[in-house]
Amino acid sequence: MRDGFRKPGVLQAFLSDPDPQEIAETLVAFANTDGGVLVIGVDAEGKAIGADPEEVEDALRQAMLRCRPPIQIRWELNEADGRTIILLHVPRSPELHSLDDGRVLIRRGAENRPLEGREIQQLAAMKSVGDYEAEVVPGATREDLDEAMIAEYLAKREARQRRPIAGGVEELLVEIGALTPSGQPTVAGILLFGKQPQRFLPQSGVVFVKYPGTTPHGEEGLPGYARREEIGGPLARVVEQAWKIVWDEMQVGAVVRGLEREERPEYPPFAVREAIVNAVCHRDYRLRGRRIEIRKFADRLEVSSPGGLPGHITLDNIVDEHYSRNPRIVSGLFYWGYIEELGLGIDRMIEEMVRAGHPQPKFIAQPYSFTVILYNRQERPPVPVGELPMNERQLKALQYIREHGRITNREYQQLCPGVSPETLRLDLADLVRRGILLKIGEKRGTYYILK
Repeated sequence: MRDGFRKPGVLQAFLSDPDPQEIAETLVAFANTDGGVLVIGVDAEGKAIGADPEEVEDALRQAMLRCRPPIQIRWELNEADGRTIILLHVPRSPELHSLDDGRVLIRRGAENRPLEGREIQQLAAMKSVGDYEAEVVPGATREDLDEAMIAEYLAKREARQRRPIAGGVEELLVEIGALTPSGQPTVAGILLFGKQPQRFLPQSGVVFVKYPGTTPHGEEGLPGYARREEIGGPLARVVEQAWKIVWDEMQVGAVVRGLEREERPEYPPFAVREAIVNAVCHRDYRLRGRRIEIRKFADRLEVSSPGGLPGHITLDNIVDEHYSRNPRIVSGLFYWGYIEELGLGIDRMIEEMVRAGHPQPKFIAQPYSFTVILYNRQERPPVPVGELPMNERQLKALQYIREHGRITNREYQQLCPGVSPETLRLDLADLVRRGILLKIGEKRGTYYILK
């Protein structure tokens, strides 16, 4: 909304009318994914149109009857442009939820998507292992949280949501899962705000190692690395320090355009930051004895985090789907400003690497680790589009991509009504073959970007 709510996405949905079916579907999707806020009384653009609390309450009652098992929510009234807005806060649930018709939904971007058999099994397995970041940290007390870190978070959260935080500090810490209702620090609380998080969770740090060559081996039995750093502290500081060290070690080249000198870092900054933030957000903090490892070689940068892919995420759907192992940590770093838009990091990482002339990132998923590899080699520069003959449809597609960043087969069909899907598919395949576009994803998740 214009006065503080973000656009619809992974953690927020807008409804203009209190439709029981839409409410039920969104509640189930939020509970199965990372939680979220359903805002009733706004249009698709976030403009307040108002809602009747009694109508919303009646629709919510009907919606709840369609959810299996029941879903916990927190009801909040708000005012926007002089109109009443209803906010339904849905926490991430440790249970698997479905609708009364048997469908299991998750949140995918700004939509609710049904899962299929194998995906449901994977999500159920993830739910069954428990909610580690919400567990109490043995021996930790409220005094182990850093007041300066809490104050910094509050300021950044207010700035990001563009409205003041209601209630007291302790109440908010309980709400975001940093403290239990009885005031005990949780794993998420210690990791986000702890004075010395590694005292309680030594596995939560990061190790950076720089190797001069392309392998981790030295000569004549000597250490193979040229620099080694151990990074600790609360997670926001871990991200900052890790990024600074990688940036300091990154080679920076330059090209001259006209009379201006343009610097080009070895890797696109966004891609590196996203790899670091993803590792910090999504690692499995239950796994002791292993920390996140950042390894910089002469030809590549590797970021490896303990823990396999979470929930229903696979290498096939990693670009299009979103599921957090640690939703409270993800939310905390989102408000801190380290996550630009939830659910959009992997695809933008790919786009930034390709735009810079590098190969696509390589993802390696193993049962107890996940690794992102960024290669610094430059592929051939794309052929200037203006020098290649294209039909009118292809020119429309390129213009659409310049305006929106990407195009799907469905969007291309809407641009060119009356043209067969096969002809349009061949149009896009031709642009891929000529090195103008890059195809990302498979099947229904496929989209195209400029290469």
